[in-house]
Order: sequence, then C-alpha cells, then structure tokens
Amino acid sequence: MSTLQFLMDGFSIAFQWQNILFAFVGVLIGTAVGVLPGIGPMSGVALLIPVTATITSGMPTEAAAASSIILLAGVYYGAMYGGSTTSILLNTPGESSSVVTTLDGYQMARQGRAGAALSIAAIGSFAAGIVSLIGLVLLAEPLSNIALQFGPAEYFSLMLLGLAAVSGLAGKSMTKALMMTVFGLMLGTIGIDAVSGIARFTYDLPILYSGLEFLTIAVGLFALGEVFKTILEREHEDGTIAKIGRILPTKQDLKDSAKPIMRGSLLGFFIGVLPGAGATLASFFSYIAEKKFSKTPEKFGTGAIAGVAGPESANNAASGGAMIPLLTLGIPGSGTTAILMGALIMYNIQPGPLLFDDHPEVAWGLIASMFVGNLMLLILNMPLVKVFAKIIETPKKYLLPIIIAISFFGVYAVQYTTFDLFLLLACGILGYLLVKNDFPVAPLVLALVLGPMIENNLRRALTISNGDFMIFFTKPLSLILLIVAAAWLLIPLLLKFKGRTIVLNEED
Repeated sequence: MSTLQFLMDGFSIAFQWQNILFAFVGVLIGTAVGVLPGIGPMSGVALLIPVTATITSGMPTEAAAASSIILLAGVYYGAMYGGSTTSILLNTPGESSSVVTTLDGYQMARQGRAGAALSIAAIGSFAAGIVSLIGLVLLAEPLSNIALQFGPAEYFSLMLLGLAAVSGLAGKSMTKALMMTVFGLMLGTIGIDAVSGIARFTYDLPILYSGLEFLTIAVGLFALGEVFKTILEREHEDGTIAKIGRILPTKQDLKDSAKPIMRGSLLGFFIGVLPGAGATLASFFSYIAEKKFSKTPEKFGTGAIAGVAGPESANNAASGGAMIPLLTLGIPGSGTTAILMGALIMYNIQPGPLLFDDHPEVAWGLIASMFVGNLMLLILNMPLVKVFAKIIETPKKYLLPIIIAISFFGVYAVQYTTFDLFLLLACGILGYLLVKNDFPVAPLVLALVLGPMIENNLRRALTISNGDFMIFFTKPLSLILLIVAAAWLLIPLLLKFKGRTIVLNEED
C-alpha cells in the first residue's frame, strides 16, 4: 500500500465520531493547559492518561489506543498554541516555548494590536501544524535516519550554537547578553550532580537538591517583573489603557508574517525531529533567525509581528516533528512525548520501526487526527480572539492581581513548595531590576534550559572519547556547528571593530 492510501485509512479512523470528539476535547483542554502557567502539556497529558483509560475501557485494544492517543496528542499541540495567549496579553508565558512570544507579542498588545498578535499566532500555529504533518507523512523515515547520526558531540555543539545565538537577543549590548547567559548557566548547575551524586551550590538545603524549577524563574522574570514595573513606575503612566483596534490582522500584517511563518514552520519541524531539542529551542532559534533576516532588526522587542509569527509557528511545528523519533524509533524527544510513549505501551503497543507495520490503525489514525485537530484549533480560537483581546482592556487595578494569582497558582501547582513562591517573588524583583538596567532576560532563560543538556552531552561525549576533547572537532557535523557558533559571535565583533577603525581613520 502507498503512503497516500495509508493516510486515507488514517482519515477514515480520525473521522469516526468518537475520535472527532476526542480530538476536540484534547485541543480544548490543551488550549486551557497552555493558557494556565505551570500546568504544561506534560502535566496535562499525564493527568489525562487514567481518564482516557477509563473512558476507552470497553473498546477493542487498537481502537482504544487510537482514541486515547488522539486525545492526548490534542492536549500536546493544543497547549503549544494556548501558551501564546497569556504571553501576548499578560507578559506571562504559559509554556517555556512561549517565553520568546512575550518579547514582541506583549508590546503589540500594549500598542492596541493584541487582536492581530493573537490572530497571527493562531494562523501561524495552524500553518505550522499542517507543514509539520506533511513533513511527518513524507519524511518520517529519512529524517529518523539523520536524527540517529546525532551523537552526544553533535548535540553539545548544537546547544553551544544555541547559546552563541543569544547575541541575536542581546538588545543594546552583547556583553550584557553574554553575562546573562553565564548567569543562566550558573543557575542551571544548582542541585545534585546526576553523575557523581555530589550536591552543587545547595548550601545543605534539601529544597535545592532538585535544582531550580525553570517555570518559577521564567514566570517570575517575565510576569512578576512586569507587575513590579507597572506598580513602581505608575507615575510615568498616563492612566489610560491601550484600546484594542481591529481584531483580524491587516493585509500588511499577513504579508509581514507569511515568510516568518513558513521559516518558523520548517525550522521548528527539523529541530523537533532531534530528540531533546524541543519546542523551546525551536522558538528561540526562530526568533533569532527572523531578527537576522529582517531589514529592520531594531523593531524586534518593540512589537514586530514577525517576532510573534516565527516563534509561534516554530513551537507548534516542533510538536509535530517530535512525533517522528517517537513513532519511528521509539525514542521520546521530550517529557511529553515520553508520557505519550508510556500511554501507547500501556495498550501493549510498542512505538518504533515496527509500529507502522504492526499497528497502522494507531499510527496513521494519530497522524490524520492531527490534521483534524489543527483545523479545530483554528476554528476554536479565531472567534475567541475578540474575547481574549478584551483582557488587555481590563483596568490595571483588576488585571495585576489576576496576573499575580495566575503566576502563584501556576508555580504552586507544579512544585507544591513555599520556597518556589519566595523564589518567584525574588525573580520578579530581579526581572524588574534587570530590565530597568537594560540587561536582556531571554538569554538567561535560554541558558537555564540548555545548561543541563549541554553538561550531560559534554560528559557523554568525553566518556566515549576517554576524555579527548578532539571528539568535537573530528566529527564533521559537530565541527560545522562549532564553526557556525564561533562565526555567530566573532563576525559582529569584527564588523564593529572594523567600523570603529574606519571612523578613527576618517577623524585622522
């Protein structure tokens, strides 16, 4: 049978009434999960596994597995979209992958363009979902073979490139961006060392043994940081609230977003294929790429629509790409796909090379349902844009307590510790001080995400090479990534130095 025939069979499964209902419930819950900071797709999917098992208990095994995985996958990619809503409206990232959306999305909302930002996020998410699914159908086998070539050395070099690329988020000073990157890496080392079992920077406090929770720091720096800024600098405000203009994007908005959506979709998909890379890295890379491609990079951070379109497309495409190693190799690329894998195994279905042969109903039913689910997301969220956009018109005296409540509830729901609530408060104060003094916060957040992954892959690579650092230079793919990382840092410095030299010569 051809791929197209398998896909048609998949649609016949996806269009069964119970599976349409499962897909709808999945994307609806996923959107809600994405909107609430702290719940996250991983927690949402994990919480729903026993629920889906109960609902499908009377069905045949194959049909039950297909229906359950359709609902759980809907939660996964629905949450990728939902995280953009609070990022744009409240500067509160619902997911780690939505952190980048706050940089321009929130500025657009403050300018009265919240409707356009939300619409572009919805359109970009839909387009990315379709692009990634077409890629999933056509490229699953060849891309899974390429992903197998990525060893610890290649992953280390890729993550290093990610850190080097934070110069693209530097704002006015690359030095300050690199300082924030190092600070983020330092925070990432707190906790018990996974290899040696030695406690690092914990000061004999058991609460620090598990390290600092990423969500606590991200929500504190972005959401509470904005709250403190609003409270402490209220004398500079004119007391008026930005009015919402048109809800749908203009023709110019669509024109400015078309290429970023396509680039973000492709970039996110290919990064999603790499196990461990994930949607957060995809959205950061997409934002950096759009800033590099832009003819007006100075507009980024002030409300550039490409800064919303690219990252939002990338993080949705990455969720589709992450399905490739899960379904074809049985390798979960993230915490959420690991839980999805566990759900399949619970039904005695082993993801891997034999999945498409042994259980085509489950594999192709899931792929087809993702087409249906992405269409549902667009239909579900476009009419709600006007409702969401009204949030920004809420007076500050009501809005700030809501932001604080969502932030504290989200963090406590994940960690269940008062320590994290105090840490959240401290990060809010720190976020305000950093932004006030022109220190970019995004590099710190990215370094905190990548730090443990960099350390893990560095150690694995050195274990393979018996401590020989040449492993990073003898592997061609690793060497290429390191050269690109070095060029990313050095070329702007050389151009700056050259420009300064030309100015001095002209003065002479």
